[in-house]
Amino acid sequence: MWKKIRIFILLLILLIVAVNAYRDQNQDWSKPIIVMLHPVNADGRAATQSYIQSLNLSELNGAQAYLQQMSAQYRGQPIAIYFQLGRELKQLPPKVPQQATMLDNILWSLKFRFYAWKQHERADGSPSVTLYLNYYDPEKIKELKHSTALQKGRIASVNLFASKKQAEQNKIVLVHELLHAFGASDKYDLTTGQPIYPLGYAYPKQQPLFPQVKAELMAGYIPVSEQKSKMPDSLKQTLINEMTAIELGWKK
Repeated sequence: MWKKIRIFILLLILLIVAVNAYRDQNQDWSKPIIVMLHPVNADGRAATQSYIQSLNLSELNGAQAYLQQMSAQYRGQPIAIYFQLGRELKQLPPKVPQQATMLDNILWSLKFRFYAWKQHERADGSPSVTLYLNYYDPEKIKELKHSTALQKGRIASVNLFASKKQAEQNKIVLVHELLHAFGASDKYDLTTGQPIYPLGYAYPKQQPLFPQVKAELMAGYIPVSEQKSKMPDSLKQTLINEMTAIELGWKK
């Protein structure tokens, strides 16, 4: 009898995992998307803390409008996406291992999901995706390490500057990682950082091809020649191309 109960419980757990995995890889964009944002003082500095305390959701209105506009171009109607500012967290997400093996990445993924599970509280509700915003004082840290996201679990660890001057570029990083959590892939060369042609170009059919005037969001840079590119100043200098729209399920 107890053996049958244990088997039933195991099958139930496997079913829940399978359903969650299917949901994570097949987003229903007709339903409202709730994005939970948890700020983290990643360097422990007073300036960073002051910035976090000044955070206001109105600063993300541009990101919301951008996603609605881009999705409407492919779906015929905008997605209903809403950002919520959650409580500040005191514990940093586990850091991504450098020059990692496959085993290292698997272990990090498990640690990150366990971290997200520990941090979740009933007051958070059931967001569609959770972003952990790791803020750093630009007076101390001049260059941020790469952010990362997991589609399975819909979580992301996003490294940002604690500065109003960097607010527009922070939005680019935030939306980039948000779309990773929904299945969009990077479209730049991992060794050079240059956008991959044609997948990472905003206007791959443009003649002459260079210079491009916008960046494909998942490529992150505006190509100005075959070897050179520049960072966009804001989301207005980016777009989501057809390939990314297909990955997200906005276009078939």
